[in-house]
Amino acid sequence: MARKPILLNAFNMNCVGHINHGLWTHPRDCSTDYRKLSYWTELAQLLERGLFDGLFLADIVGVYDVYQGGADLTLKESIQLPVNDPLLLVSAMAGVTRHLGFGVTANLSYDAPYLFARRMSTLDHLSEGRVGWNIVTGYLESAARAMGLQQQVEHDRRYDQADEYLEVLYKLWEGSWEEDAVITDRQRRIYARPDKVHKVSHRGEFFNVEGYHLCEPSPQRTPVLFQAGSSTRGLRFAGEHAECVFISGNNKAATRAQVDKVRAAALAAGRDPHGVKVFMGISVIVAPTEAEARARHAEYLAYASAEAGVAHFASSTGIDFARFALDEPIPYVKTNAIESAASKLKDNSLTRRQLLEQHALGGRYILLVGSPTQVADELLSWVDETGLDGFNLTRIVAPESYADFIDLVVPELQARGAYKTAYAEGSLRHKLFGAGDRLPRTHPGARFSVGANSFAEERAVLPESSIGRPSARLANEFAPTR
Repeated sequence: MARKPILLNAFNMNCVGHINHGLWTHPRDCSTDYRKLSYWTELAQLLERGLFDGLFLADIVGVYDVYQGGADLTLKESIQLPVNDPLLLVSAMAGVTRHLGFGVTANLSYDAPYLFARRMSTLDHLSEGRVGWNIVTGYLESAARAMGLQQQVEHDRRYDQADEYLEVLYKLWEGSWEEDAVITDRQRRIYARPDKVHKVSHRGEFFNVEGYHLCEPSPQRTPVLFQAGSSTRGLRFAGEHAECVFISGNNKAATRAQVDKVRAAALAAGRDPHGVKVFMGISVIVAPTEAEARARHAEYLAYASAEAGVAHFASSTGIDFARFALDEPIPYVKTNAIESAASKLKDNSLTRRQLLEQHALGGRYILLVGSPTQVADELLSWVDETGLDGFNLTRIVAPESYADFIDLVVPELQARGAYKTAYAEGSLRHKLFGAGDRLPRTHPGARFSVGANSFAEERAVLPESSIGRPSARLANEFAPTR
């Protein structure tokens, strides 16, 4: 039986320290060159050589100032500070590649949807349809204060705002310009037909927008939609909107449960549960032999900063771990930060010493260390046992971590039929799903397209198992467990 091919994104950020903190001090690490365009164009070319599906660019608004009550350690260790805008990198990287996709994180809480719609359409045009958007609502109090608010908007309320934000974007991307609006008729001096371009009029609780989308339809119209929320409200949002979901796994059983929750959320929204791709963050240290990989791991540990990793996690939870003694249990406190991160403290058993141990390599993602065969075995085991579709591969030492994976692990996966040997043609959405450039008809954004009325009529005559409510078999397969 043919294997499901593993999907793979490089996980990175337009900064020095991203996930595995402290490794910027390693003599072979080049992450301090993040300010140079050549750093990014060369990385894009390397990833395309490795047939990566995409470069997933994280981002943050605000600074990590929870640990020790300030930003001193954040600045000393460059814990995602300084951090530059990720969107500005895409045009240059798209210009030196042909197939590599780009998943760009942008915080919708502080960006007007009308202008954001134009930026993403512009990138989709310039990349010829290779752009995705990682939807985030933010979680840092420092960001709220910097943006003129007294405090962060409450967690679930941020998702309410996000739902309406997406509705505005769908109206602009999908419904403002008809497919045949642009005719480029030089003789008649008609570039676009006025009767085919429609003004969006939105009056809502959070946004009032009246105007034409500023861009003609891009290859995908709506970029591929990524999302990483795993709270109850975040999962509901993902079920409605996300095409790719990014999760953090602790072990295979917990990851299996999380994957099932994602698919159940899509199902509850009337979508195909297998129409959502689920990625897990992972770190890999690989060498030609296990002994060499173990030696490389020991070498990296000497440069890592466990405390910087804990400081990063502190801001994710909203709890200052520095206030607790090394072996003092850290009590769970409900905060307005990342709900799924804070929930890891609910049994009140973790101590600061244990957190430091978990962050020995500067981060707390699953770490695979071994030969190409061993790493490939583990990656396939994760896919087989959890239902994952792929991975977001972190950088430990840049770009060494990616180059080692490409040279050693990719050929091993290809030999097993578990990784592509060539790119498919088409947009990022088509490469990921094989069903064209545009949102699928069952996606809620599709109902805002110019042809939405014909879609509504089609829904009325098709069986429920085709569009709308899923079949009984799927409903039973992905019913949420209690």
